Amino acid sequence: MNVPTTSRPRLVLAICCASIVVVVMDISIVTVALPSIRRDLGASVSGLQWTVDAYTLVLAAFLVLGGSAADRFGRKRVFQCGLAVFGLGSLLCSVAPGIGWLIAARALQAVGGTMLNPVAMAIVATTFPVPAERARAIGVFGSMSGLALALGPILGGALVDGLGWRAVFWVNVPIIAAALVATALFVPESRAPRARRFDPVGQGLVLLVLGSVVAALIESHRLGWTSPWILGLLALAGLGVLGILAYEPRRADPLLELRLFRSVSFSAAIVMALFALCGFGAFLFVTTQYLQDVRGMTPLTAGLCLLPVGVLVLVLSPRTGRFVGTRGPRWPLVVAGVALAAGGAVSAFLGPATPLPAVLATFLLFGVFLGAVNPPITNTAVSGMPGSMAGVAASLASAGRQTGTTLGVALAGTGNTHGVWWLVAGLGAGLLALALLSTGRRAAATADRAAALFDELSLPRPTG
Repeated sequence: MNVPTTSRPRLVLAICCASIVVVVMDISIVTVALPSIRRDLGASVSGLQWTVDAYTLVLAAFLVLGGSAADRFGRKRVFQCGLAVFGLGSLLCSVAPGIGWLIAARALQAVGGTMLNPVAMAIVATTFPVPAERARAIGVFGSMSGLALALGPILGGALVDGLGWRAVFWVNVPIIAAALVATALFVPESRAPRARRFDPVGQGLVLLVLGSVVAALIESHRLGWTSPWILGLLALAGLGVLGILAYEPRRADPLLELRLFRSVSFSAAIVMALFALCGFGAFLFVTTQYLQDVRGMTPLTAGLCLLPVGVLVLVLSPRTGRFVGTRGPRWPLVVAGVALAAGGAVSAFLGPATPLPAVLATFLLFGVFLGAVNPPITNTAVSGMPGSMAGVAASLASAGRQTGTTLGVALAGTGNTHGVWWLVAGLGAGLLALALLSTGRRAAATADRAAALFDELSLPRPTG
């Protein structure tokens, strides 16, 4: 096994945190720029949705592939490649002459992001070999994700107000350049002792399913649900699911390890990740346009209105992680589900004349939700899994988050705003129900039985 050594582990952690901040922030930072992009490029609502979803869709589809490529070819090497591609994509976004070019550049950005998100986590885990130090480092790294997602609209508002919407993309370029230099100087190389084989067929099937569903949701607003194109896309998605169920169990190293889903805890964690970020993705897409188009705020003022969300994430995320470590994931998940359901229900009654303090109080509910939801979902996904499967389980939970964000943005443009908010409330209720289901004794027993299926993978391979 190639174990990396470095004399500056905290600097390596800072480099990895910088990478996750720009990748995750680019999910939310662009939302506050959407009204300006629509005016400047003459984009339709579906064009705006694709501006967000081209990014999150690629992240969701190729996240696991990025992690396995780093295990095989070297984490530092793949991390550097990801930085370069992400920087190039950001530069192309900043000079895009039309909405089609912008969507394509966003997809290129996300290709780089797939080589940063899971790889940075692996670099952090191997840089800190002492378990207690590793836990603290992963806690810091994980908190950066939620914080970046919540603070993106604030930074985006300041940039759009002062420099225009293109600034939300070119601001990444100097950060990426500095990270490339620092990675070359300070990040050690490492590989997994046993890299998982590539699964191109499984990867294609996953992309087919996600792409077809998202395209159907976005274009249904324009074409209608009975359109042959929409029905064809849904049929393709169904065929893709059947293909996954038929093909993946036959693989030695499948992209989607379906045996993990025999654990109620793991299955619920994936669905909870999807529900949670679907709700938050819809919240960001609708709210930033409500604040600017309905209430007439500037991008900066709209971003500042979301400051309560960022503050609560900053305050609650570390405390939630510690609580999960000592007392388990149930109560944070319950709190997150209740907060999301209440936030969606209350938001359905917001209007142009709603007092601003009432609007900000509603946003507090979403801050509580986001600050409480991420650590317990990851904990629930990997709970009871053997070491050989913990990384795969965590990667699939991350893919569930990205898929949820993609679907949330797609759903946010398919109907009226009131319907979207009641959908968010329903997602919160579903999250609450799954929290209670996935953290009981019966769920733990199914996780133990699922883990037993992978015991042989934890054993060293015979030599000679």
